[in-house]
Amino acid sequence: MSVALYVVLILITGGERIFELVISRRHAAIAVAQGGIEYGRRHFPWMVTLHTGFLVACIAEVVILGRPFIPALGWPMLVIALLCQASRYWIIWALGDQWNTRVIVVPGAARVVRRGPYRWSWLPHPNYVVVAAEGIALPLVHTAWVTAVVFTVLNAILILRFRIPTENRALGSLRS
Repeated sequence: MSVALYVVLILITGGERIFELVISRRHAAIAVAQGGIEYGRRHFPWMVTLHTGFLVACIAEVVILGRPFIPALGWPMLVIALLCQASRYWIIWALGDQWNTRVIVVPGAARVVRRGPYRWSWLPHPNYVVVAAEGIALPLVHTAWVTAVVFTVLNAILILRFRIPTENRALGSLRS
């Protein structure tokens, strides 16, 4: 895979993220209109910054450091990255109007989802599994290993450490 094709892959991924933000804003507006309560508002800008920086770093590391495409690594990682995209849309479908990049719960109307990947109780937050897998796979398509390591560590320390407990509290409010 040439560097140009890799850049196109990352730009398409960025375009998908923008599309997801459009869906998210629509769902947030619906939830707020129904009396939705947002949890964890303070960590959201950090999450956006990290994910935007991730895409920029994927390109920068490959272009600036001249990372090669190694077929034995790149093609399997591309398959995993594409499966992550498909999984992300499966998650959006499963959650329906409740899917959001923010954590918003509508008291009395929201429900715990038990379809799609959420039907497996051993996997309570499948979206974060997908994000973690993509955070490794997408950079490794073109051997951007520094980006894969840094994103994975920062995602765990800065985001998941706050986001998963925030979602658990929000989900707990549904059960109360």
